[in-house]
Amino acid sequence: MTLHLELAPLISLGAGIGILVFPKLLNYIVAGYLIVLGVLGIFGHPF
Repeated sequence: MTLHLELAPLISLGAGIGILVFPKLLNYIVAGYLIVLGVLGIFGHPF
């Protein structure tokens, strides 16, 4: 059995949980999410 996971949904899930647990960190979590997706996009990782 092979488990295939994409990176973007995992990052989204982590960001959502982080926002629920630490609502004051919303700006940092969103900024980090956008930076990670931008870097992945620059290096051609399909997400």
